[in-house]
Amino acid sequence: MTGFLSGFALSFGLILAIGAQNAFILKQGLKREYAFILCLICAISDALLIALGVFGFALMANILPAIDMIARVAGAIFLLAYGAISFYKAFKYNESLSASGASKTTLVSAVLTCLALTWLNPHVYLDTFVLLGAISTQYPDEQYQFALGAVLASFVFFFSLGYGARFLAPIFNKPKAWRVLEFVIGCIMWLIAISLVFV
Repeated sequence: MTGFLSGFALSFGLILAIGAQNAFILKQGLKREYAFILCLICAISDALLIALGVFGFALMANILPAIDMIARVAGAIFLLAYGAISFYKAFKYNESLSASGASKTTLVSAVLTCLALTWLNPHVYLDTFVLLGAISTQYPDEQYQFALGAVLASFVFFFSLGYGARFLAPIFNKPKAWRVLEFVIGCIMWLIAISLVFV
């Protein structure tokens, strides 16, 4: 149980930090658009990366030593573009936007954006693939339990975020709240992009 609880606590703590992926799930949860499928994509993606980290990071790093830099540059480019779109929406939209009447996103667009925010985000690899993979070595006899705890934390967090966001819906009945959210998302995207390249 030590490995399981450690994996759960560490994974939950890492995911809890506001990031591009979380901001997107929060926004879609507020709009009540495709919450289940998007939460499932995020959780399954995390599960795959956690499994790779716990059971195979060292091997991958030896084969592709440049993988970290490639992931950072690709992720920064994507996040800068996504942030620019959020800033555009923050300053363009002046009409009333409610959780039920906000501009609709197609399922294909939402899924592709979710996949990009997940798989082009180097922080996801650093948290799940590198950090969790390295710490799991402290539990040589409980690596499976550690991985299971980390995966469960991911499922709990994303589904709580996606479905819990709707309780904030009354706040976002005002157009200003949506514009502020878009602006904050844009700032988050750009700050993460800058940190990937310069930190």
